[in-house]
Amino acid sequence: MISVESHAAGIGKAHAEKLPGRVAGAATSKWLEVGMYIVVGLGNPGKDYDDTRHNIGFAVLEKLAAQENISILEKRHKAVIGKGIVEGEKCIFAKPQTYMNLSGECVRELVDYYKVDERENLIVISDDVSVEPGMLRIRKKGSAGGHNGLKNIIARLGHDGFIRVKVGVGEKPPGWDLADYVLGRFRPGERGTMDEAAGRAADAVRMIMAKGADAAMNRFNNTGGTAREDAPASDI
Repeated sequence: MISVESHAAGIGKAHAEKLPGRVAGAATSKWLEVGMYIVVGLGNPGKDYDDTRHNIGFAVLEKLAAQENISILEKRHKAVIGKGIVEGEKCIFAKPQTYMNLSGECVRELVDYYKVDERENLIVISDDVSVEPGMLRIRKKGSAGGHNGLKNIIARLGHDGFIRVKVGVGEKPPGWDLADYVLGRFRPGERGTMDEAAGRAADAVRMIMAKGADAAMNRFNNTGGTAREDAPASDI
């Protein structure tokens, strides 16, 4: 786990005292001693994309933030971000505002600014059409699988060795355009399943920070579904 002392000047006492959620009232010395994670929920900004399959990353991050009493309101690093403490770890929550295909611009800027080891302390949450609706798949590395948000992050970081929590949204129906499918909203019968999945994904992020990615994979990866490793996650 990295120390954040190296960039304390950027998040010093005055800044730390204003942080929301569990950070409120915490001593600055304690704030600077804990590690840091950057948790990025992928999606597209704007009301037109609210509650779409492609924005499940936003939904998971918002659920986790609400549970931890962290506000995601600050605009910087090409994202809307929030700061707080989860499982004893300092966290930056980020919703990129670049649109999906340029998500890597935001992630690269965050990693550089906060000097985080992205191989250990970056968690990216995304949708995945190769995974059955509501199932989770956690990976510590791997290809983008056709998901252009992940593809751009890999390109900007120069490697694919970062943790991702993928939430299944199911394959597109026959004859559907993939873009129309992932930019469409969940059917009424799917909403309960996806809300429950968002809650489990939030729990998975907590476990990654508390016990590591391997523990979260063992706990949350669903091996009983019909998810296909070779199916593209998204083409947009």
